[in-house]
Amino acid sequence: MPRSTAPLPADDAGDGSPLGAAVRTYLGHLAVERGLAANTLSSYRRDLRRYVRAQEARGRTDIADITEDDVRAYLVSLREGDGDHAPLSAGSAARALAAVRGLHRFALREGLAPGDPACDVKPPTPPRRLPKAISLEEVERLLAAAGAPSGGDGGTARGLRDRALLELLYGSGARISEAVGLDVDDVDLREGFARVAGKGGKARVVPIGDYAREAVDAYLVRARPELAGAGRGGPALFLNARGGRLSRQGAWMVLRAAADRAQLSEVSPHTLRHSFATHLLDGGADVRVVQELLGHASVTTTQVYTLVTVQLLREVYATSHPRARS
Repeated sequence: MPRSTAPLPADDAGDGSPLGAAVRTYLGHLAVERGLAANTLSSYRRDLRRYVRAQEARGRTDIADITEDDVRAYLVSLREGDGDHAPLSAGSAARALAAVRGLHRFALREGLAPGDPACDVKPPTPPRRLPKAISLEEVERLLAAAGAPSGGDGGTARGLRDRALLELLYGSGARISEAVGLDVDDVDLREGFARVAGKGGKARVVPIGDYAREAVDAYLVRARPELAGAGRGGPALFLNARGGRLSRQGAWMVLRAAADRAQLSEVSPHTLRHSFATHLLDGGADVRVVQELLGHASVTTTQVYTLVTVQLLREVYATSHPRARS
């Protein structure tokens, strides 16, 4: 990714005030010493330009004069918007505040200010988004569509590969990036497990159910040799039409095509992973077991799926119990 090393003009983040100068020094630090990507640096520049203008409108022209109340007022203005800016969501406001917090930490460290007025200003908490899972019947439709003759690839190498990929994703709960990163030697079909490399390179073992084992075995025997013949060979489990490793984008296209054939909407790369976790919990699995299977560092991350199952219980109760509603 390209790095930005361009000089910062004098009016890049404000006028010639000491505050504007401090921001330009910070942006130069991010560009040269931290080597931030050009797009990231552009976002920081835009956010801090707005911050400078807001503080100068409050009479704060020196970064050393900014107080915690000034920072808090700025955060409020982000959420409420003004004549020139629409209100920001919690996530966007948190991103803008992160730029401000980084600026003040830098100013304190470099001796440009006697303290850090932003250190105790907490970003707004974004609303928790519940993961979207599809029903078991919808999963079965999706998996059948991956290798359906009506899709044109039913008995072909690509059709067998697509069915194996989606069966593995749902049968193991692996991320798409983890699945396409698998090598043939990472999968033990006799024992029924695969070793995947999760976030941060942390490896974990995930089980592979009978349906996924059969689909992967059929792909390895009947399809992968044909796909491998189009390339130079390699260890990757899932191959593209040129014999190279299937990419995340390629796997996403496989999922999207199967979803279209199954007439399912709002199916994302994480849908099968979400469905894997939700269906396990619905079936009585312990949340800590699901945590290990998903590779979550904290059980708190996994517990969001319990909210989905509780919500389902409430919906069933509300529509089924005679005294649920007046």
